[in-house]
Amino acid sequence: MTSNSTIKLTSLSSKGGCGCKIGPADLRQVISSLPLAERNPNLLVGIETSDDAGVFRIRDDLALVQTVDFFTPIVDDPYSFGQIAAANAISDIYAMGGKPLTVLNIVAFPIATLDKQILADILRGAADKVKEAGATLVGGHSIDDKEPKFGLAVTGLIHPDQIRTNAGAKPGNKLILTKPIGVGIMTTSIKKEQLSAEEVERVTRVMATLNKTAAEIMNNYKVQACTDVTGFGLIGHALEMAKGSGVGINIVKDAVPLLPRVRELAEAGFVPGGTKNNYAYIESDVVFPADMDQTDRWILCDAVTSGGLLIAVPAEQSDQLLHDLKDAGVEAGVIGETTIEHAGRIVVI
Repeated sequence: MTSNSTIKLTSLSSKGGCGCKIGPADLRQVISSLPLAERNPNLLVGIETSDDAGVFRIRDDLALVQTVDFFTPIVDDPYSFGQIAAANAISDIYAMGGKPLTVLNIVAFPIATLDKQILADILRGAADKVKEAGATLVGGHSIDDKEPKFGLAVTGLIHPDQIRTNAGAKPGNKLILTKPIGVGIMTTSIKKEQLSAEEVERVTRVMATLNKTAAEIMNNYKVQACTDVTGFGLIGHALEMAKGSGVGINIVKDAVPLLPRVRELAEAGFVPGGTKNNYAYIESDVVFPADMDQTDRWILCDAVTSGGLLIAVPAEQSDQLLHDLKDAGVEAGVIGETTIEHAGRIVVI
């Protein structure tokens, strides 16, 4: 049995975090082959626009928000892995404008070969993050698996009139991002032992931060669309918003916040496969500047784990929303806007 002190969790899987998602092209092909289900009038948000969670009305003034997310280790510390996995799963509830209520743990773990304390620490990290979110752990399910995986199924509550989807953006909205990107490149660098302890702590802190504060502030404004940035990258999730909303999106490359050393590490070759898959999927729907090199294109498509919210808000409210977010310690910035031109596409400027 391997002890807690010697194991590197990231060495136990070929991919980590949201980078282990099935790629968007493959996923779309599979889903498109499924028969259409009979539409339930109480299903307010389903799979049609690839939104962050499903929403089901249970009475006129109340709906359930439901999501599930799990993945392989993204960092080596078990407690931190549990925190990150929990923050990532709960984020889908926040992106819809909801309040998390209950969670179920999803565990796959090689119980005969790894120290049981590792699993205990993963669960402890998740429990602390669930408590911080104000939700309640009600149970879960576990299997014995040679590759560790962990995540949550989460149920939240929302008023049907207050749902935020990724399909409601209007031309002229400003786009605000609430966390820096580059997580996939940074965590790939963790596996390759290229980061200092301080850099590991920095990216871990970003991933483990709940989107709770950002969501609570966002809900004070007339936000017209929202999504969280995860495995399909900033461009991938922005493209879902553009297509779902029927708008074009301009993203200002130099306005997008990056984690430290991201470009340096990408140039050195530490770009995950999921990031490259994301780029291949979106390339035909995105207009990049002719002089933008491949590294910068990959960075904008980098597969994020537990990323920030991408918020579309009327331009006249964007300055005050940004002020309130920054005043609360959220690493937010305006990174672009929605347009009437290039509907369903993205232009990087």
